[in-house]
Amino acid sequence: MPETPKSNNFSKEKNIVWHEASVNRASRSNQRGHRSAIIWFTGLSGSGKSTLANAVNNVLFRKGLSTYLLDGDNIRHGLCKDLGFSDDDREENIRRISEVAKLFLDAGIIVLTAFVSPFRADRNKARELVEEGDFLEVYCAADLKICEERDTKGLYAKAREGAIKDFTGISSPYEEPLSPELKVETGMENLEESVHKVISKLIELKLIPSDVEGSL
Repeated sequence: MPETPKSNNFSKEKNIVWHEASVNRASRSNQRGHRSAIIWFTGLSGSGKSTLANAVNNVLFRKGLSTYLLDGDNIRHGLCKDLGFSDDDREENIRRISEVAKLFLDAGIIVLTAFVSPFRADRNKARELVEEGDFLEVYCAADLKICEERDTKGLYAKAREGAIKDFTGISSPYEEPLSPELKVETGMENLEESVHKVISKLIELKLIPSDVEGSL
């Protein structure tokens, strides 16, 4: 039977009906030889989300798995370039990303997303769009002090000076995940260790084959 995606109840048009394609997610996953999944990296700016997601993506790609990386800054150059950083805009930013990630999931691809995504409610909405087991939340944990020391763009300094409003960790809150599938201490571990933890978790959850090694 074709898979009908879970409804997000956002559409205001009642005459829109989901079109069932003849090639579904299961068919695509069977062709590729692995499950699809959403791996959601979250954490403060400077916590190492993008670096870790990119490194994990490289490992999976070299093994021949079908992957795609969605990065926060890159998305704001196109899909979300009309959005700012107010609470409402952050919510809409994550809503759009969640829907895009859901499409990649249906396409049979392992999609890695690297976004601050500061609010639990928004991350939970992303999780609720898909079936249980399809969403892996990876919390990149790093103290604010460490994130500021890593800040090559000088964003934290500008935020403390008041030049940047609604900056997460300074003038806007970050709500830590309460029960992520994986917490990685990116503030203390080296990249190799963090990648190994993520790959090991993906194997444990049977999202990827057991012969994938977590080395860079």
